[in-house]
Amino acid sequence: MHSQHSPVPAPVRDAPRTKRARWVFGIFLAIAATLLAFEHRIHLLGILPWLFLLACPLMHLFMHHGHGGHDDHHGTPGDGGTR
Repeated sequence: MHSQHSPVPAPVRDAPRTKRARWVFGIFLAIAATLLAFEHRIHLLGILPWLFLLACPLMHLFMHHGHGGHDDHHGTPGDGGTR
């Protein structure tokens, strides 16, 4: 029985033109982000206190995620709890 295997294609590499286009697009995004940050600085600084207030419940939610419910603390031997 004879089986034929197709050759494995070589990995496609980016052409230098594509790499250049990615660099240009990345630089464009960096410049656009910088200009937006400077032009809308007052809006960004105005929302900062609200972000601190939002961080409190988010920290509470994520920091209590790993230890389970509070019902496990009652009635375990050695902690003085009653059953």
